[in-house]
Amino acid sequence: MLRGTRVAGTASAAAAALCLLAGGGTAYAYWATAGAGSGAAVAATMNAVTVDAFVAGDSNRTSLVPGGTADVMLRTSNPNAFAVQLYSVASNGAVTADTAHSGCTTTGVSFTAPAAPLAPAVTIPAHSSLLVTLPGAASMSTQSQSACQGATFKVPVTVEARR
Repeated sequence: MLRGTRVAGTASAAAAALCLLAGGGTAYAYWATAGAGSGAAVAATMNAVTVDAFVAGDSNRTSLVPGGTADVMLRTSNPNAFAVQLYSVASNGAVTADTAHSGCTTTGVSFTAPAAPLAPAVTIPAHSSLLVTLPGAASMSTQSQSACQGATFKVPVTVEARR
């Protein structure tokens, strides 16, 4: 029986040596292979998507009252040759009243930015503008001055658009 064990041990050693040689050959072939080629790609630059003040025909469907909320409307413009997705909107400064309401120094108006990415997704087609409504994104505290009655408020925002 000792011979059988030795033969089995020798066979195992021979099989292990064969596997090592085969594996070493495969590793050599893997590391010894070479190739050549070339490629090119050009990334287009993306022009800034802008947010404009209301234009003729734009109107808000909700009014802002002390203790209440109202929609914020954005006129977004995409100058690119491809559609972009409006990804996020963020506050970019203090809310101010129009010049006809100069006594409205304490507006009490704040902007609540929607979560990013916007849901549902907003896609602005190539070379076009789109009116975007952010439901309930403006709120007015009860501390607003009486001089703010009838005012139109400027809500400065920054938008992020992605291709």
